[in-house]
Amino acid sequence: MQMSFLSKIDRKATQKRVEARIYKQSGFVRREMKNTPTYKARYHGARNKTTDTEADCAVWNVNKEEETQVLTERVERAVGWLSRKEKEIIQLRYLEYRSFNYIVAGEVGLSERTYTRMKARVFYKLVFMLKLEIIVKETA
Repeated sequence: MQMSFLSKIDRKATQKRVEARIYKQSGFVRREMKNTPTYKARYHGARNKTTDTEADCAVWNVNKEEETQVLTERVERAVGWLSRKEKEIIQLRYLEYRSFNYIVAGEVGLSERTYTRMKARVFYKLVFMLKLEIIVKETA
């Protein structure tokens, strides 16, 4: 029995991953240092361990900003390859945070059924363009 390639993809996990990636591209909040350190009782191990919270915070902010910028460029490039209607669906549903599919379907000028089909097709296009597919592991 031959399975199609799409049936080997874990749809729910892949959808979560893609949606998180698209939502995440809208930006991040910089971390700020805590003014007062938290003190914990250390009963075991080295007691002379020190941390550089300033450097950790600065490095995280720089790395996350660069990561977000690269992610934004990848998402924009992928969305740029879509047709006008497909771009409109992604823009309204994910980038402008419209909460209900029936509202987006009305704004795009499609029936809910056509909108759902087109959104599924666009979803798979983005999955493969961004290389975010999660394959189901076969159990022997």
